[in-house]
Amino acid sequence: MSELAIRTVEKPWGRSQLPAPFMVPFGKRIGEIWFEPVEEVYSLLVKYIFTSEKLSVQVHPDDAQAKDLGEYDTGKEECWLVIDAEPGATLGIGFHGELSADAMRAAALDGSIEDLMVWHPVQAGDFFYIPAGTVHAIGAGVSLIEIQQNSNITYRLYDYGRPRRLHLDKGIAVAKGEPYAAALHRHLAPTGTVELARGRYFTAHRVEGVPDAALLEEYDGPLLVLPRRGELELGQQVVRPGECAYAASASAITFSPESQSILVRAA
Repeated sequence: MSELAIRTVEKPWGRSQLPAPFMVPFGKRIGEIWFEPVEEVYSLLVKYIFTSEKLSVQVHPDDAQAKDLGEYDTGKEECWLVIDAEPGATLGIGFHGELSADAMRAAALDGSIEDLMVWHPVQAGDFFYIPAGTVHAIGAGVSLIEIQQNSNITYRLYDYGRPRRLHLDKGIAVAKGEPYAAALHRHLAPTGTVELARGRYFTAHRVEGVPDAALLEEYDGPLLVLPRRGELELGQQVVRPGECAYAASASAITFSPESQSILVRAA
């Protein structure tokens, strides 16, 4: 097992204070904490996201769409686990009703796309799977873990008047003008082992304590592990909350009965 290098990313919509165990250098606004991908599971990227303002309304292509649009990266599917949320915090995902490409473009240009989206109130423990093509935006006051394909393709449809480039042609070409499926989000109890995601690109579980034999078999291969509570060990190395590590298999990790962790493997 090896601990992944951390990239701390400043963002104007980031925060000067973060939930424990994270610390912010004086005068900085941290929006993202990335764990640099490793060769053994290079198709996966895991990060923490912290917001003080709404992020842009955006969409990601799938692999085939990215290729058709001449991109040099894969598409992006992702999922979010909310770990902290201020009162009134929301995530914008999908639309109230069906929306044509022309109507979506017009709404992106005049800003009404924000009102056409469904803004889901969130709290710690809420989980959302975001398929490629889903129009989405992370609202203010949210802290979450994002698990995604290791891709840097984002098409911004609307950015609240900020002076950043939009990608309307590509974004509208891949965006689904439809409601977000209720089956793709749920609320998790604070404790307990639960499957988070099982998709085309990755599988993820939140594990309470020591994984059972079935989970050890499920993760009998390269994986990423993020402690959420307690410490994990491999030999002399200790991995703590706020860190992420690569392991050759889950059986190589020493879990404590008091720990809670997230395991992620490529599909």
